[in-house]
Amino acid sequence: MIQNLESKQTAIFGGGCFWCTEAIFASTKGVISVLPGYSGGKVANPSYEQVCGGNTGHVECAKIEFDPNIISYQNLLKVFFETHNPTQVNGQGNDIGSQYQSTIFYSNDQQREVAEQFITKLDKQKVFDKRIATEIRPLEVFYPAEDYHQKYYESHKDAPYCQLVIEPKLEKLKHIKLD
Repeated sequence: MIQNLESKQTAIFGGGCFWCTEAIFASTKGVISVLPGYSGGKVANPSYEQVCGGNTGHVECAKIEFDPNIISYQNLLKVFFETHNPTQVNGQGNDIGSQYQSTIFYSNDQQREVAEQFITKLDKQKVFDKRIATEIRPLEVFYPAEDYHQKYYESHKDAPYCQLVIEPKLEKLKHIKLD
């Protein structure tokens, strides 16, 4: 592997509820930090209640800071696609609404190209029964979620949502083979 001189890069993914996305990437080797938040909409500094209303255009997502010397952007994409359903439009399981749309927010042309190629490859290989519905959008601004959403799984492991939705995704993560 070619050593990357940058010690930290950022990826932003929306894979349904940001509690899930945060828990998954917080458990991924090479990830430095994960911050749940909102991106892609037209409302500045939205609240959780506004985003849940479905009229802001924002997606629940997670800002992932990672060390590219330990985990590549491509491997982050692999984790992303293997831990949520990228074929579902405007939702993940029972979490329904445009705020749960599977989305990759890219911050540069390289991320966009890698994401586009990754999706094309998955579709050609028919990895999923349906065509991938993940949107690839430029990152304009990221708004951190309220404090009570941060490290939600870590603080609420016994909550039914965490047990029924997040735990199975974390179990999947254990079996993902990264390059």
